[in-house]
Amino acid sequence: MVKKSRYPDIVIKVYHGYGHTNNLVVYGHVLRGKGFYQRSYTGNVVINFINLFRLFFITPLPNVRVVLQWQNQRVYSATESDGFFKFEWQSESPVLAGWHAVKVDLLNASEQRTATGEGKIFVPHSTQYGFISDIDDTVLVSHSAATGKKLWAMLTKNPRSRKTFADVVNYYQLLSNAHTEPALPNPFFYVSSSEWNLYDYLNEFFKFNQLPKGAFLLNEIKKWYQLLKTGKTKHQGKLHRVLRVLKAFPAQQFVLLGDNSQSDPDIYRLIANRYPNQILAIYIRNISKQKETFTKQVLTSINNKSIYTCLYKHTSEAITHSKSIGLIV
Repeated sequence: MVKKSRYPDIVIKVYHGYGHTNNLVVYGHVLRGKGFYQRSYTGNVVINFINLFRLFFITPLPNVRVVLQWQNQRVYSATESDGFFKFEWQSESPVLAGWHAVKVDLLNASEQRTATGEGKIFVPHSTQYGFISDIDDTVLVSHSAATGKKLWAMLTKNPRSRKTFADVVNYYQLLSNAHTEPALPNPFFYVSSSEWNLYDYLNEFFKFNQLPKGAFLLNEIKKWYQLLKTGKTKHQGKLHRVLRVLKAFPAQQFVLLGDNSQSDPDIYRLIANRYPNQILAIYIRNISKQKETFTKQVLTSINNKSIYTCLYKHTSEAITHSKSIGLIV
């Protein structure tokens, strides 16, 4: 007799993970419902608003068991109150650098698989540079400091019609391919205060604009009635997400990229002072003229003076600086 699943319509979202043989990490959510996957894109404001709204109309599935399938290993976990799950494990066999597939199954009380989600993890080579980048107003034109403009851009446009800053795609591609083989690009970690609701939205934006593929580290999922508060979170959360990456790769050197519309300069100074030997350079896009003097003061107050810093308005300035320090050629 086949038992009927308690969860007939389940979506298991497995986000891009990262790590190395001794420390692999994957995040995800288990959500009730069929989920929303945008397959067509339009300039219609009303349709774009509805599509964005649907990303926040979700029902998390808390306190359910999930199992990760990795090679011949099975790793167990459970979802939190918001449907979020995390797997952190060691591989029983060495893991080659590159992208690797993982699978996460939802288990019922009888240990039967009732739903499946697939994802990937990236394992960099130990000699590669790592890049940790903010998204809003660093890569994506977002108007983060002006709530009305930010919401208008997010609610009325689709991920393919959102704008990048001039030359930022070229710059990130240069960074991705710097001092490495074409088949093994440098790892990118995109850390943002945006919620996990926007994962597919951001993934499509990055893919459409041919920005480097990477792991997203986002904020707690929100419901539809919290939509007006999107992107508003304590910046301690962003700090902890960056520190998590640094702790996962203690032998790696990183470049931090952000902007001064909010708290990136302060966060990156804290990180540089705590892990001075892991930070090669810090790049801050000068979004706020009012904060320019303060940002310069923050960057000059970093304890380790061998860390390169660059405050720039146009991406071309960052490219020139990166060439001058040998980061890109």
